[in-house]
Amino acid sequence: MNYSTMNSKKTNILSVAVSVTTYEQVLKSLRIWIKQKKRAYICVAATHLIMECQNSKSLLAGVNAADIVTADGMPLVWIEKLYGHKGATRVYGPTLTQKICALATKEKYKVFFLGGKTGQGFRLKQNLIKKYPELLIAGIHETPVRPLSKQENKKILTQIKSAEAQIVFVGLGCPLQENWMVEHAKKLPGVVLVGVGAAFNFISGDVAQAPLFIQNSGLEWLFRIVQEPRLIKRYTIFNTLFVLAVTKQLLTDLYKKL
Repeated sequence: MNYSTMNSKKTNILSVAVSVTTYEQVLKSLRIWIKQKKRAYICVAATHLIMECQNSKSLLAGVNAADIVTADGMPLVWIEKLYGHKGATRVYGPTLTQKICALATKEKYKVFFLGGKTGQGFRLKQNLIKKYPELLIAGIHETPVRPLSKQENKKILTQIKSAEAQIVFVGLGCPLQENWMVEHAKKLPGVVLVGVGAAFNFISGDVAQAPLFIQNSGLEWLFRIVQEPRLIKRYTIFNTLFVLAVTKQLLTDLYKKL
């Protein structure tokens, strides 16, 4: 099940090639890409994205074409460990966002934020500038979680290019953000796209982040449901289907070894 590429080891989880990586390795790759002015995109994968990929061949192909697919959820880290990657660690979207902002501040990279509900961009910028006063925020384009029209996408691409952004954080929600990156990465030469899920909600302070011990226990989904009851259907259905599908994969692989 495990295999390597030039850049990193990966684990096949329900046909999704999830990178075995660390925050430091992601930041190192990002530095190289920006220096080379390479177009690239990073997906952060939780069980939700893995299950969305089961229902869409185009999404699966797009995610597997990403330069890095991090294990955003603890269940994916545990599966990587089961497949022999003992040093597998979580690379969590909200934390990755802040680490990239710290790097961008140091290296003077220009960053752009795409996504978030109306008014959230102001709070997001305020909190980031408070923590990283010299962060170069090239632009913010707020948009509720919904598919974007061709006209709006054209406007967004123009904004990103005009701002000369080098890193774009995409917070449109799963799987909209992944589909957006897959479709538009080729139109943004020299730009690194990072799909960061609910990071905007947490960093802006609009939604409380689970304590670290809950994050590490794999029960962050339950913490989020308490705050956002609208997510109950998504988590209960996707988590149940994920457990069943992964159990089948693990048993199949174990049988092959017997």
